[in-house]
Amino acid sequence: MSQPNPRKVWNFTPALPLKIAPFWDWPMKPVQSIIHLLKSWKPLKERAVFLVVAIAIWLWATPEMERMATIYYSWILEIWVRNLIIISVTAGGLHLYLHTFSKQGDELRYDKRPLLKKAKVFTFGSQTKDNMFWSLTSGVTVWTAWETLMMWCFANGYLTMITFAESPIWFVCLMLLIPIWAGLHFFVQHRILHIGPLFRWFHSWHHKNQNTGPWSGLAMHPVEHIILFSDNLLYFLVACHPIHLYFNFMLHGMGAPTSHVGYHGVKLGEKNAFLLGDFYHQLHHRFFDCNYGDGDTPWDKWFGTFHDGTAESDERIRERRRQIWHGKA
Repeated sequence: MSQPNPRKVWNFTPALPLKIAPFWDWPMKPVQSIIHLLKSWKPLKERAVFLVVAIAIWLWATPEMERMATIYYSWILEIWVRNLIIISVTAGGLHLYLHTFSKQGDELRYDKRPLLKKAKVFTFGSQTKDNMFWSLTSGVTVWTAWETLMMWCFANGYLTMITFAESPIWFVCLMLLIPIWAGLHFFVQHRILHIGPLFRWFHSWHHKNQNTGPWSGLAMHPVEHIILFSDNLLYFLVACHPIHLYFNFMLHGMGAPTSHVGYHGVKLGEKNAFLLGDFYHQLHHRFFDCNYGDGDTPWDKWFGTFHDGTAESDERIRERRRQIWHGKA
């Protein structure tokens, strides 16, 4: 699959140089694009799991529409508890397995350095405690607030609901497009949050985590939580089913912990692994001013902020910083 990284910066990387998805190549590469799309939905990858969880939530863990037509604390509390469980199982389970009990050691781990236990920069002086606090308080609460708004709108007809039976082609196409939309939204809001005062006031909270763990994904300022989950406003313009909405929520609610896990995968045997992690984003946490989006979208490549994981990209980043410092860029 991949190999230990020969560069001393990292313990392990996927195959380098990193490449963005072939959807954006010109001339177009339809065969490679289809292959990439199929790989991204493999059962042992996050995206397929997120979809299964979204379907399960809709079928078995969502209050009845009739109840959600009226704002009332009982059904909102049900959603909050369910979201708390999702975060706790996802981030907590991965943290216990990989970091607390070290069941995998450093195999497939990007950065060998331990998560910080004594650092004044973190709430409670501990990286894990800080990350858990902000994920479970602000993260779950803001996520629940957004979900409450959107489901109340569904229940009252302010959002147009479709079904698979009525619109099977659009139902499937929208599901395939949601990760692209979420990637665009993430790049734009993320890039803006790196601007001077916005970074100091809000996004710097998240960047305390240079070396990340599962709880780091949603460890951020409450304002950033509000912005992160706001991509669901798309569904005021685009007809969808609640499963689409829940899938979009899972890209953040479950996707943030898995993308910050610090490992490339969880070993299921000698050869196979459940593919997690996001080395593309791990580079952002290490080098700060690169890879604002994700590998399925072209924005970093187009705007000159793409880091492909190689030493040559390290130098390009340093050169761009020098030019900015001297007012040449």
